[in-house]
Amino acid sequence: MILKLYPTALLLLQVSVSAFQSGVTPSRSRLLRPLHSTTQESVSSETSLRDEQRRKAKQSLLGLIGTASTSYIDPVLACPETGDALKVTVSSSPIIDSSRIEATKLKFVADNDSGVSYKGRSDSYYDLLVSSDDDDDGSNTPASSRDRIVNSLRAFLPPPLRAAFSEDYIPMRDLFTSPAVSFAYERGWRQQFAVAGFPGVDEEFELVREYFTPAVVGKGSTVVVDMSCATGLMTRRLARSNDYTRVLGCDYSPSMLTEARRRIKMDPALRKNIELVRCDVAQIPMKTKSVDALHAGAAMHCWPDVDSGLSEIYRVLKTGGRYFGSTFLSSYFSILQNTEGNVSVPQQAFNYFTSADEIKNMFIRAGFEEKNVDVEVLGKACIIVRCEK
Repeated sequence: MILKLYPTALLLLQVSVSAFQSGVTPSRSRLLRPLHSTTQESVSSETSLRDEQRRKAKQSLLGLIGTASTSYIDPVLACPETGDALKVTVSSSPIIDSSRIEATKLKFVADNDSGVSYKGRSDSYYDLLVSSDDDDDGSNTPASSRDRIVNSLRAFLPPPLRAAFSEDYIPMRDLFTSPAVSFAYERGWRQQFAVAGFPGVDEEFELVREYFTPAVVGKGSTVVVDMSCATGLMTRRLARSNDYTRVLGCDYSPSMLTEARRRIKMDPALRKNIELVRCDVAQIPMKTKSVDALHAGAAMHCWPDVDSGLSEIYRVLKTGGRYFGSTFLSSYFSILQNTEGNVSVPQQAFNYFTSADEIKNMFIRAGFEEKNVDVEVLGKACIIVRCEK
């Protein structure tokens, strides 16, 4: 019996030694094969297995950290300084923020030789107001943060003292950069507009949606812009309607956009459907004739240069595109106006429009045909503007 088992035992010993030297542990079935063939097949099989495991691990890792940077030309956004198209580069791997929402860093470069670039994040906003280089996004430096805080505090100074602190401070623009105002905007600030005759945001949205419908139905890919979007109370409603392919909420104030994004993140259905852009309405970073519909609610009275803003709105609207906006007549601001006294226009908190005709003429000067401009007064001092390009 021992003699009969000897050849098999010898074969097992030889294979085990060979496998040990190659770093491969043979399976039981392989041990019964010829020594030379078994060793080669074992090594080849184990090597293939390790290669496959490495490939799968690499694919899994790439799925977590993202692939190489991708670039494309944005069909709507444009350089506010040159008007050229913006080349968008997804320049980093996906990020999971504190809300467990995937986000990416983006870089926007003017498609020319100027080298002008901007930065943003999909889970916050695109800053197309302050240009940046590779090392500085222009928005998070200690100096810029300090300036925003100081500007916010200036809004609460008596008007005659504001200019003494900064010639660049413009209350009708910079008042809304205050985090306190952003916090309060949907917590009572906006609701008080009912005193002037504003019907309320839900009813306003139905008016907006009804007016925009002819501009977007049957048009395929459509773009709607909520200019001076503040905390996004109308932006969110535009996105929920599913009437538009792309929804862009725009505002000058970083604190407003930050609050808008916070509110968007609270609704899982909206997290990937709204893009927020920091910009100046007097220099809209969008291509000519690229927007189907544009809304600006309770906004015109806050624009330092209304004529430039309306001209820009006319430029970016497509032929047949529609604008819906609301603002106040000066009677609503009479108390504020009397309080400010004889201050220069840049130091006023708001623009004071005296009549519907005054506002209509501003839209005509911007390029809209008179027959396509309708200005309606609601209540005591609420102005609703509808116009078509």
